Amino acid sequence: MRKIYLTFFILCTFGAYSQNLSKIADSLSVKYEIPEIAFAIISVDTINEMQTLGFHKIESRAKEDAANINDYFHLGSNTKAITGFICAYLVEENKIKWETKFFDLFPQWKNESNKAFYDITLEDLLSHRARIQPFTSGDEYLKLPKFRGTKSEKRRQFCRYLLKSQAVEINDTAYNYSNAGYSIATLMIEKVSRTTWEELVNLVLKEKLKLNYKLGWPNRFKINQPWGHWIENDTLKSVSPETKYDLSLAEPAGDLSMQLRDYAKFVQLNLIGLEGTDNFLKSKTYEYLHYGKSEYSIGWGNVKEDNIEISEHAGSDGTFFCYTQIDKTRKKAFIIQMNCATEDAQKGLFELLEIMKNKYRI
Repeated sequence: MRKIYLTFFILCTFGAYSQNLSKIADSLSVKYEIPEIAFAIISVDTINEMQTLGFHKIESRAKEDAANINDYFHLGSNTKAITGFICAYLVEENKIKWETKFFDLFPQWKNESNKAFYDITLEDLLSHRARIQPFTSGDEYLKLPKFRGTKSEKRRQFCRYLLKSQAVEINDTAYNYSNAGYSIATLMIEKVSRTTWEELVNLVLKEKLKLNYKLGWPNRFKINQPWGHWIENDTLKSVSPETKYDLSLAEPAGDLSMQLRDYAKFVQLNLIGLEGTDNFLKSKTYEYLHYGKSEYSIGWGNVKEDNIEISEHAGSDGTFFCYTQIDKTRKKAFIIQMNCATEDAQKGLFELLEIMKNKYRI
């Protein structure tokens, strides 16, 4: 039986620096019009800082809308690291291999599909090297035919449509980012596990790792959770949970929400693994997830320069923004989450990131 070693300690008081960091974050939130912001600084054996500041909606300063450490934030494309993690779990369980070809599992679809996709593998799909159309904008989804059934059945129809479509042209980039590629990869792990992606997420995150999560926007399961925000008529507005905005076709690529403390535990597992210690996954598996491919591996982008190794990912559906960075060399990880994704808000996020990192710069 697989043992889980989940080291996670929250300091009761963070000291003067944490108080200063909170003031800085609050100041940046005002300057860049960020309704709510959450951040964490993580070490292998502890959480050095963890704060949530602001309000769920920009229109409200009511007590029930005040930021809470138990608030959920939409992860956007940081969900890809979780889907990749689940794939790694199945690889370690010998259910599938990174080199498994899609059409070895779905041979009945091969003749009707584009020949450019005949040899694509699980690894290709998760590292954005399968030449699948990106589906990173709403316009692409509007052109799709009407799919029917459960979320899993609709994704299956979506994947069949994708594999008949034109391949992305090969260019000079190392990879071609694709949300849709993660839907096809999900079809593969659903086939070998005989389980839906939603059930696999529950198995790994909830049952095995004891981490809380939700599918979709936080305010869709509880009204007094953070609301996402976008610009309407040059004004930042909160987005109602009733708004027609469906990410289910690419759910494995970007539609999970998590509390900061639980997402921090997940990130800490990765940090511990990269430090060289086996935990839920083997250390060599974490190394592969983060650095197996140059520039973008499995759910993580990576940079190696000046003897510094960093893996990172940003995620946004246009209403929330989440950024995560793991500094393997300095053994630190940084998370910043916001319930808006404007250009100004992103400026504030990366200003805060530099301040957070400067505390641990050697």
